[in-house]
Amino acid sequence: MEKIVLGADIGGSHITAALIDLDKKNEISKTRCRAGLDTNASADEIIEAWAGIIENTMNKHAERPAWISIAMPGPMDYKNGICMIKDQGKYAALYNINIKEKLAQRLGFSPAAISFRNDAVCFLQGEVFSGSLKGMDKAIGLTLGTGLGTAHIKNGEAFDSDLWKMPFLKGIAEDYISTRWFVNRFEELAEVKIKDVKDLVENHRDSPYFRSIFTEFSMNLAKFIYKFVRKKMPLAAVIGGNIVQAEEYFLDDTRKYLAQMMGYSFPIKRSTLGEKAALIGAGSSL
Repeated sequence: MEKIVLGADIGGSHITAALIDLDKKNEISKTRCRAGLDTNASADEIIEAWAGIIENTMNKHAERPAWISIAMPGPMDYKNGICMIKDQGKYAALYNINIKEKLAQRLGFSPAAISFRNDAVCFLQGEVFSGSLKGMDKAIGLTLGTGLGTAHIKNGEAFDSDLWKMPFLKGIAEDYISTRWFVNRFEELAEVKIKDVKDLVENHRDSPYFRSIFTEFSMNLAKFIYKFVRKKMPLAAVIGGNIVQAEEYFLDDTRKYLAQMMGYSFPIKRSTLGEKAALIGAGSSL
């Protein structure tokens, strides 16, 4: 009998879910579902949106999963399933709510069969298991998107590094390494409001500020990785998240600036699993 778990990745703007075969630790073909989310909706509307995608995923396979393992950004009480996200422009309605119990009730699952883990932890776990850092026992991972996720591997297991709130430049790291930074900085420079990095790349490449904003981001990211490396002394880093889709505009420069700071070339790899990383990491971490 297949050992099946449903892995879900909840981000700042979407939810993706798929069934994972625990024996093979890989995604079961044609079970993945994805949908955008209104993260400013009410708690009930958000839970309903999650439940809908999870149910759609379960309906794509004859066997019902034994567990549901969800990758979710923090801050959060992961053990008890209580969301602690506050003042981050997303999921405000979920603050201090036990989302594990609400979701379990909606899906007809026992709360004990639903687990939450940090999304950056799941991402790194997946990449080390079968992605760009396969088999590596000392590495760090960054997810660059609506927020900044950070994780590190210790003895083969991934842990939340919780560096999104680390003092950095004139604020905290997430102020400078996130979609929010691109939106705010481009508006400051060009007096144009963009939705996200995808919007910037697709619609504003002719802007005189396009190259400079990515150069600035590359320098900020290199400075942050330098601090991260000095804290954890890893052998390599892997980067994922929505912003990495624009890697051609910043990743080589980030490597160059980091090498100048460190005096040698430190391996920074792009995720090879993409969206599958957090799903496989969530599913395989039970």
